[in-house]
Amino acid sequence: MTVNIPLKQVVDNSYDISIDALPSLYFDTKVAIVTNPTVSKLHLKFLLSRVSAKELHVIVVPDGEEYKNQTSIDIILESMFEHRFNRKSMLIAFGGGVIGDMTGYASSIYQRGIDFIQIPTTLLSQVDASVGGKTGMNNKYGKNLIGAFHQPKAVYIDSYFLTTLPSREFGAGIAEIVKMAVTFNKGFFEFLERADLKDSEVLQDCIKQAVQTKASVVAKDEKEHGIRAALNYGHTFGHVIENETKYKKYLHGEAVAIGIVMANETSLKMGFMDLKTVDRIKKLLEKYNLPTKYNILDIENFYETFYLDKKSSDTKITFILALGLGNVKITDECDKKLIISVLNKFGNK
Repeated sequence: MTVNIPLKQVVDNSYDISIDALPSLYFDTKVAIVTNPTVSKLHLKFLLSRVSAKELHVIVVPDGEEYKNQTSIDIILESMFEHRFNRKSMLIAFGGGVIGDMTGYASSIYQRGIDFIQIPTTLLSQVDASVGGKTGMNNKYGKNLIGAFHQPKAVYIDSYFLTTLPSREFGAGIAEIVKMAVTFNKGFFEFLERADLKDSEVLQDCIKQAVQTKASVVAKDEKEHGIRAALNYGHTFGHVIENETKYKKYLHGEAVAIGIVMANETSLKMGFMDLKTVDRIKKLLEKYNLPTKYNILDIENFYETFYLDKKSSDTKITFILALGLGNVKITDECDKKLIISVLNKFGNK
């Protein structure tokens, strides 16, 4: 006997992304702001002047990619249980990509899912991590290997928070912007080549273009069954670098920048990109002091770690390769010898 459960339905996960001064927000429920000590010290007072709720709590977790783990998730969940949060309660992610990912993941699993909103405070999280509903945490096997797609109810992007951003963090955000421009928007890339992002109005326009680019991709492929995977350009290599360096040497965007250079070397060898374009992309990354070099100590181990990437299978590795500017290819047909020859350019130096 077969019993069918008819669950076909249309779920509207649409939401608005506000790119403007943070408005006053009131929530008629229990709310917890999840943040870290760095952001809390700089901006929590400002946020509390804008946010009010029926009952408002603040949850502080340690700062840094190395703390994007189950221990930090437990801190968030236990605080919610202690304050008797229910399915109508809500979380606010107030920080960078690490805070956004963990807050989103905690909200996705608490009582099988509650709402959350994003108020990102770094350039990287404003243009990338806060948009699209990817949530998760790291473990010893790699980055974001545990998680869920759980869309926020809203995203509020206020460039005010960037006024205290360290230059390295700013550059890390630029790497994600370059990623989107190279793969999906040639005109945006050309804009970045001539733009002065130290100008607040130009930066605001840059954020808007980056968010619009990512939003258009997410709208076509919410759960990364196809074209959205192209937004991982630079990440296949970058995640291995982060894993090898225990998430301590490079910021995420810095590892992605190196990963972009490695991916471009692969595209060059496969005839998908010419040397002039490779150099243009590298030059744009270096304009913001992003690292473009890396010394691989064990080539074979680096290659084997690719298999832990979420896009790969147990027998094939998926690579995201740019086809010049504004076009991209997702492929699992890269010959191992070719990839090893690329990695050798970054080894024994």
